Amino acid sequence: MKINYLKGDATSPQASGIKIIAHICNDIGGWGKGFVLAISKRWKQPEDAYRKWHKERNENDFGLGKIQIVPVEKYIYVANMIGQQGTKTGSNGVPIRYEAVQSCLLLLAKSARDLKASVHMPRIGCGLAGGKWELIEPLIETTLIGSNIETYVYDFE
Repeated sequence: MKINYLKGDATSPQASGIKIIAHICNDIGGWGKGFVLAISKRWKQPEDAYRKWHKERNENDFGLGKIQIVPVEKYIYVANMIGQQGTKTGSNGVPIRYEAVQSCLLLLAKSARDLKASVHMPRIGCGLAGGKWELIEPLIETTLIGSNIETYVYDFE
């Protein structure tokens, strides 16, 4: 099994059955730039759930390396994955945190197995988070592909 690369919009997953659309979020409660705009254009639930999760973080597991699975349609879920520290490049480098992304993907693999779902995503962590695909791709291969999860990565045209 290997990653399926497709041209298109990750918010319109090209597969049958149950699907999880995965994307990276930051750990400071910010939602408003990048791929999240495409998600919010289609569904309000992922943003609402993320904002509530962040607001109530003292009483839940919100933080780097954690995920939140949000149902948006009968066979579609969105995975909010906290893999980015802050939103700006600073003394600690770019916002992406590869260890957190790996933890998120391990949790995502378990959720996908439990739901019997395929996973769909843009090139996560490589936009505003500043990550490098050559570092993200192996994480996907060891976590999702290694767990026999059908995985699709979309390049928007």
